[in-house]
Amino acid sequence: MSYYRFTDLAQLLPASVPFVGPETQERQRGAPFLARLGANESVFGPSPKAVTAMREAAATCWMYGDPENHDLRHALAEHHDIKMENIVVGEGVDGLLGYLARLFVAPGDAVVTSDGAYPTFNYHVAGFGGVLHKAAYKNDHEDPDALLDLARKTQAKLIYLSNPDNPMGTWHSAAVIEEMIANLPQGCVLVLDEAYIDLAPEDAAPTVSKISPNVIRMRTFSKGYGMAGARVGYAIGTAELITAFNKIRNHFGVSRIAQAGALAALADQAYLTDIKSKFTNSRDRIAQIAQQNGLVALPSATNFVTLDCGRDGDFARRVLAHLISEGLFVRMPFVAPQDRAVRISCGTDAQMDLVAEKLPMALKAAAS
Repeated sequence: MSYYRFTDLAQLLPASVPFVGPETQERQRGAPFLARLGANESVFGPSPKAVTAMREAAATCWMYGDPENHDLRHALAEHHDIKMENIVVGEGVDGLLGYLARLFVAPGDAVVTSDGAYPTFNYHVAGFGGVLHKAAYKNDHEDPDALLDLARKTQAKLIYLSNPDNPMGTWHSAAVIEEMIANLPQGCVLVLDEAYIDLAPEDAAPTVSKISPNVIRMRTFSKGYGMAGARVGYAIGTAELITAFNKIRNHFGVSRIAQAGALAALADQAYLTDIKSKFTNSRDRIAQIAQQNGLVALPSATNFVTLDCGRDGDFARRVLAHLISEGLFVRMPFVAPQDRAVRISCGTDAQMDLVAEKLPMALKAAAS
């Protein structure tokens, strides 16, 4: 019997981490990876201006960060042509999803997502006792119509949809998202995770300045801006919804260093434009490598490419295991039929050369 009087819910939850990090795998294999291409990070890093800003801010880290994130919210408001009251800053999209679940989800409340979509959202919903209802993907895309139908049947409080999608890299047009918003059930909020939107075609995102009461949009500095380790994200919504975060968020969750870096990164849009071209080139190279090995690369609007291995999940897992054994950190979708694929993050030319070298070996080993 445990000494600790955990809540009934906490006693039922698994003590697990949603993702097995590359550091954990390196410790297990007793060697560092040759290329880190599985966590959808930007190997190209943040803007040099952001690095300088963070370095300078390090000298002031004896002070807490601004609990209102005022300067960053002000800059984001100008960037998106909205008001500061429509923006909350938090510890990446992951942290904001946790706060959102705390605001909306009580034990037994229905929440809808896609089967195989971003697992951290599920982790937070389960942590507050919510009941997850999952719709299947359709043609490797999250299915707005199926999500809406399920939300109506379950009277769901929240629907989660990522656009562009993780783990497949696919995306819907703004018109599809806007139609979904127009058909949301009464009292249901769409959680629109746009972590990869900075890398997507311009027609993938509805106009940001149009604030919808039944939508909260999540964005991050982790992907296009290359600051995954700094943990800075933000959400856009109505003033009433955004103000509610102040009831439960960690007001000192975003450090002075992270705030300074994000502010400088946002100001350096020229760097982001250059990075987008590097991701485009790397996506093209991954697709080329896939074709050379008889695989299909799914169209991607992200900083990774999902490769259809052409067989079942067991085969893809063998491919993945061999790539990892050869020193390439990559990941794959968790749920069938998407688990027929492996997912490779974009990288440098040298890293892509490693993929070109190791992938045929992995496919041969998996087949044998």
